Amino acid sequence: MTIGWQLQRVSGKLLHRRTKTDASDATLPFPEIVTAALRARQRARDIAREAAGDDWQETGLVFTTASGRPIEPSNFRRSFANACDKAGVRKVHVHTTRKTCASLLVALDVHPRVAMQILRHSQIAVTMNIYSEVSSEETRKALKRLGEHLNS
Repeated sequence: MTIGWQLQRVSGKLLHRRTKTDASDATLPFPEIVTAALRARQRARDIAREAAGDDWQETGLVFTTASGRPIEPSNFRRSFANACDKAGVRKVHVHTTRKTCASLLVALDVHPRVAMQILRHSQIAVTMNIYSEVSSEETRKALKRLGEHLNS
């Protein structure tokens, strides 16, 4: 499974476009939890396609309406907020999940260039300066390690 297309609203129209950059098109393996969720979504889409019959509009998208059409971004945001409620987590904007991913990669000591590739950024500065945040706990740990090194 690869991500080669994106859905964007431009000048009031919903456009199905190729991803922005060559870096966006590169193939990377998904974590198993993501692959399993996407496969489950594909199965649900296949069931919806059968139920829709002749009303189905094939788009090749994984996330669609019950008739196969692209989901309006405002409806997707509303659905995402409902999923947050159902999961018992704080509501966040969908795009915030990218920043969360970047910050988790930093906390896991993933090399910045690897994080850049995972997030499909063309410049490492975007990943490190805009997307990732370092927690106070991580800062305290780093300062403690620095102090221990200076005292040795």
